[in-house]
Amino acid sequence: MPQEFTRSVFSLVVDGTAMNVSAIHRDGEKAPIVFLHGFGSTKEDYADIVRYAEFAGHPFLAYDAPGCGETVCSDLTKPGIPFLLETALEMLQRVGFVRFHLVGHSLGGLTALMLAQRYPERVISFVDIEGNIAPEDCFLSRQIVDHPRESAEQFLEDFIERTRQAPAWASALYAASLRHKVRAGAVGGIFRSMVELSDNGDLMNKFLGLPLPRMFMYGAQNASLSYLKYIRERGVALAEIPDCGHFPMYSNPVQMWRAIAAFHQAHRECEASGSA
Repeated sequence: MPQEFTRSVFSLVVDGTAMNVSAIHRDGEKAPIVFLHGFGSTKEDYADIVRYAEFAGHPFLAYDAPGCGETVCSDLTKPGIPFLLETALEMLQRVGFVRFHLVGHSLGGLTALMLAQRYPERVISFVDIEGNIAPEDCFLSRQIVDHPRESAEQFLEDFIERTRQAPAWASALYAASLRHKVRAGAVGGIFRSMVELSDNGDLMNKFLGLPLPRMFMYGAQNASLSYLKYIRERGVALAEIPDCGHFPMYSNPVQMWRAIAAFHQAHRECEASGSA
C-alpha cells in the first residue's frame, strides 16, 4: 500500500535522558503543522490529517511524548512540562521545521503554549484544544493531589476507573486504552507539573500575550469554562465543537479538523515565511 506518511523513530538525549521517540510525519511544500497530543493519547490522534484535502501539501509532525505511546524513555521520572518542551525543540530540529502552525491538546496544549511563549517568532498560529490556561483546567491532572496513592500503578488504575465512569463524551473510550498509552511511572511527574504551572505559571497572561493568531477549541460540554468570554474579548478565536467534551479527536473529529482548517485558511497570509 502507498504510504501517506512516514513512521520514524528518533534517538534523542534530553537533559541526560536517552529516548527513542516514535513519530509520524510527511514532507510538503507548504507551511508545516506540528501536533502535540494530550495526556494518555498518542500521535495517531492526528494521523487523519492525510484524509482532509484542506491540508494537502502541508508537512506535518506528530510524535509520542516521553512516557506515552511507542516512545521509549530511559527515565520515567523526567517527563514534566519543561522536559516535554525540550523534547519538542529537539524534534523540531530533527525534522527541520523553522516556522510552523502549532496544534496542542490538553497536556500538549500546555506544552505548546510554553513553546510559543519562548519562540513566538517561529509559530505561525496556535490552536489550543483545551490546553491548560487556568487552574480550573486541571480536572484530570489535579487528581494526583486529590486522590494520592502509594504506588504509581495503583494511581493509574484508579484514575482509569474514575475516567471510565465520568459523565463526559468519550471518557469511557479514552479510559479503555490508557494503560496501553501511558507508562504509570510518568504520570506523577506530568500531572504535578501541569498543576504547578496552571496554579502558579501565569498561563493566562502568557496565552493572551502571544503576538500571533490563536484559537481556543473546546467541547460544547465544557462551554461553562469561566474564561471563554474573557479570552474572546482579547482577540482569541473560539471554536466550540458540538457533541463533544474534552476529546474532539474522539467525539467529533470531522468538526475538529474543519475548525482547524478554517482557522488556518483565515490566516493564510501569515504563512509567507513558514516553510520548512
